[in-house]
Amino acid sequence: MGNNNSSKTTTTDNMASFEPCRTKMEKEGIASSAISAFESTFKSLVSGNTGIIPESTITPVPELVHTDSISTAPNSALLSETVVLKLNGGLGTGMGLDKAKSLLEVKNGDTFLDLTAKQVMCMRKEFGQNVKFMLMNSFSTSDDTLEFFESKYPSLAAEEGLEMLQNKVPKIDATTLVPATCESDPSNEWCPPGHGDLYAALIGSGRLDALLAGGYKYMFVSNSDNLGATLDLKILTHFATTDASFMMECCERTENDKKGGHLAIRNSDKHLVLRESAMCADEDEAEFQDITKHRFFNTNNLWIRLDKLKEIVDKFGGFIPLPMILNNKTVDPKDDKSQKVIQLETAMGAAIECFDGASAVVVPRTRFAPVKKCNDLLLLRSDAYVITDDFRPVLNPACGGSAPVVALDSKKYKMVGQLEEATQDGIPSLVDCKRLTIKGVVRMGRSTRFVGDVSITNKSDESKFISGKIEDATLDVSEEIGLGALKPTVVDTAPIAGQKPGTSGLRKKTKEFMSENYLNNFVQSVLDAVVAGGTSLSEGTLVVGGDGRYYNDKAIQTIIKMGVANGVKRFWIGENGLLSTPAVSAMIRERGPVWQKAFGAFILTASHNPGGPEEDFGIKYNTQNGGPAPEYLMQATYANTTSIKNYKICSDFPEIDIATPGCTSVAADDGSSSVVVEVVPSTQSHVALLKSIFDFGAIKSLLEREDFTMIYDSMHGVNGPFSKAVFVDELGQPESVLMNHIPKDDFNGGHADPNLTYAKELVALMGLDKKGNKIDVSGSVPSFGAAADGDGDRNMILGSQFFVTPSDSLAVLVANANCIPFFSTQGGLKAVARSMPTSGAVDLVAKDLNLDFFETPTGWKFFGNLMDSKCIFKGKDYTPFICGEESFGTGSDHVREKDGIWAVLAWLNVLAAHNPDSSKALVTVEDIVKKHWATYGRNYYCRWDFEGMDAAGANAMMNKMRESTEANTGRTVGSYTIATADDFKYVDPVDGSVAQKQGIRFLMSDGSRIIFRLSGTAGSGATVRMYIEQYETEKLDLAVADALKELTTIALSLCDIKTFCGTETPTVIT
Repeated sequence: MGNNNSSKTTTTDNMASFEPCRTKMEKEGIASSAISAFESTFKSLVSGNTGIIPESTITPVPELVHTDSISTAPNSALLSETVVLKLNGGLGTGMGLDKAKSLLEVKNGDTFLDLTAKQVMCMRKEFGQNVKFMLMNSFSTSDDTLEFFESKYPSLAAEEGLEMLQNKVPKIDATTLVPATCESDPSNEWCPPGHGDLYAALIGSGRLDALLAGGYKYMFVSNSDNLGATLDLKILTHFATTDASFMMECCERTENDKKGGHLAIRNSDKHLVLRESAMCADEDEAEFQDITKHRFFNTNNLWIRLDKLKEIVDKFGGFIPLPMILNNKTVDPKDDKSQKVIQLETAMGAAIECFDGASAVVVPRTRFAPVKKCNDLLLLRSDAYVITDDFRPVLNPACGGSAPVVALDSKKYKMVGQLEEATQDGIPSLVDCKRLTIKGVVRMGRSTRFVGDVSITNKSDESKFISGKIEDATLDVSEEIGLGALKPTVVDTAPIAGQKPGTSGLRKKTKEFMSENYLNNFVQSVLDAVVAGGTSLSEGTLVVGGDGRYYNDKAIQTIIKMGVANGVKRFWIGENGLLSTPAVSAMIRERGPVWQKAFGAFILTASHNPGGPEEDFGIKYNTQNGGPAPEYLMQATYANTTSIKNYKICSDFPEIDIATPGCTSVAADDGSSSVVVEVVPSTQSHVALLKSIFDFGAIKSLLEREDFTMIYDSMHGVNGPFSKAVFVDELGQPESVLMNHIPKDDFNGGHADPNLTYAKELVALMGLDKKGNKIDVSGSVPSFGAAADGDGDRNMILGSQFFVTPSDSLAVLVANANCIPFFSTQGGLKAVARSMPTSGAVDLVAKDLNLDFFETPTGWKFFGNLMDSKCIFKGKDYTPFICGEESFGTGSDHVREKDGIWAVLAWLNVLAAHNPDSSKALVTVEDIVKKHWATYGRNYYCRWDFEGMDAAGANAMMNKMRESTEANTGRTVGSYTIATADDFKYVDPVDGSVAQKQGIRFLMSDGSRIIFRLSGTAGSGATVRMYIEQYETEKLDLAVADALKELTTIALSLCDIKTFCGTETPTVIT
């Protein structure tokens, strides 16, 4: 009911106006019925109405009918007139939850909603009727709940009218009584109006009228966390045959219930009323708690005659007046120092006083089993409760009819997370326990068995492990042996501004990451978000590795120590801390055994950004599908960084020798648990996967041709060991085919970005300048050249004096995909995708080959969704799948990241397929690309990067173009007409998410394009990216600069970058 911290009196000298609330609610589109109901409550507040029900005005309720005594024969015909509704608006914030409380796991892997859904399906099967089922969700629980039903119970999710949305009401400034404001998070300005909103929601949504029109007469309502409240045909029949307008299920009060509300009879009109603790005067407290006088309390299982409800609503002009419940809070629930507010609520059970002919019945305690505290949750999860065939939790018969009394330390186990930390090794046995009292922090597991009356005290600040059989004992474990090296320390901290991860994680200057608590705050925020998302850190493995840049080694040790403190039991660390980004994805997806499968990974990389103590560092988290963290996880992480108060770390955990493959096992002193850190060969999983994808025999034959030579430049990044493992160890090539293949923590002072500007050593060796033009060379030029970036996920492909643009590379690989066994043996490609700024070359191939095609925002996660459409989202299967970005990223569904060495092997496999006979002249990279242009036409394309721009100026430039899209549409510029100017928006076809402001596009009437984007991954400053594209079917041999000369001039004029950023000279042209 939300009575905590409630005030019993509120008085005002001047009647405050409701109009500011009305205006705010109307602007939000809230139904008039909800506004009227809130106005009634608000007027109670400002009138000085205390809501007090004096003892002298009520009479105790006499004997009530007990449902066990009902002899009326159940009438199944009533089911066609009945609707079952579960209240599902609570977040469980009092137990530390920030999602729908009903999504909390209850028993055997099932959540409240799992058991509710199974109860509904079982009920329908038992009665042979499709009994109507509804949920009343709140604005805080709707998305999570609907997503849950759509993924697990799609037939229920598809039913018309499943969800009815609870309204929201403004929080009231406690001083001025006007709507409160919260600039940091406007969503904090609203709160749920309590479950009394059921009636306003039924009215405002039109559901009440629709149900009546559909022939529904009876509604059974209960809370989603009360799994004992199922549709009972005997009770329904009693309700119908007694012709009651409203019926409340009650239980008899016990000593444990004496502080809760009770049922009474109002003397003035003989109506039944509910009196909550906030409605009791201090002088009446003793009688309020007298369970022999006031014997019955409300279970919140209610039966309502919908036609009678309609009559009351009409009588009061569109709403039902309910008593006010007042709660004193702060506008930001996570900040005790924020503005003090009043939250007004109503209780749906209080409506009993509004119905003539209302009644109540007494039900057994089995129909009242809510989970309000961690005491309840531990009991329900234990063997003291069992799940029946109709999916109801009932007391284990072995308990002898009396549930164990559980009293956990209210300060140490207030939050679900605290309980789950204490029981991460399993739930203890309580079936033979009478009473369990715990004071202080302890840990329990499957081996723990409590028998009889047990009391445990731990006065130390270190959690102590309780194992084995504990019978009728009072134990003080304060001095017992603890965890030793596995003991977590809670370190106080405070939020650090600017820790919002982008599409590629968090990237900042290395020195910023090395500052006090910076890395720790972010890692803890990620781990908390992962746990809140439903992942158990104690099951499976956490992968950690990176691109070897400066500070990687120390960051890895910190992450291990923090992981242990947060419950991680097993780690896989790349040898020397090295794991390329695609290798991490491969390890998550491929490495076993199953019971050790990785649940996620921390990748320490800033990709192609420079490394070193004065340069950039980065960290990103990948999930159990091997792909980057989805948007909801990044948002949760960022929210955690803004409110973090402490982090956990095992400071005494030993440093791990990450240079030597092997296992290190560290056990707790008390023997309760152990942690295994395994340093694994960095290249093992990824190379094994690549060997299964490509025809290594054919590639080796190509490499052994006398007229074929190659060079692979790892740019001193992480791909050095991978290139050696593939080309030297597997394909038998001399190490001389590798360039810059020894990883350096500063990339040898270079910029490990595989493009014509930064891979200048390779580019010159391949006979090109930084614009891709041929240069005079004195010696021979290799047949094939390639480069990788710092973390190994990007690639550049070169032929002898020939540059392949990333866009053309993608198109050629798609056109030749059947040369690669991975695709040909699966029946060929099904779908392709490119990022929006990438040229349209692949579009033409997809159309020709009749493949599903997608244009997405920049960011590999969008490709990942398409790859996982079937296996995760139960949608269409788009695999096998190839995708790519103009920023030198290409890949397929073998992993969930772009994969630089995959692209190189793909090209070599295509070259091998075009050169089956070594006696014939070599078909070169240039030959393949030019043949492709002759077939599909050429998309002349380039990208200009303006790096290190002033962020304010760059954003102002983008905003100016965004504001001018309508004016620019239809405008003639030079010899071009702008058919459409817009800001790219993407609606994900898999999960329905919407990505907006993804880039300014100028789409010309002839198919040419000019695009502008701001890069979100730079460590400092802003990078403005300008993309220019011209499609040609006849003039296929122009220099790119010549082909795009006029469009380039137009682009510079459209953006006016000289004015906003002070330059028209790009840092890089690709």
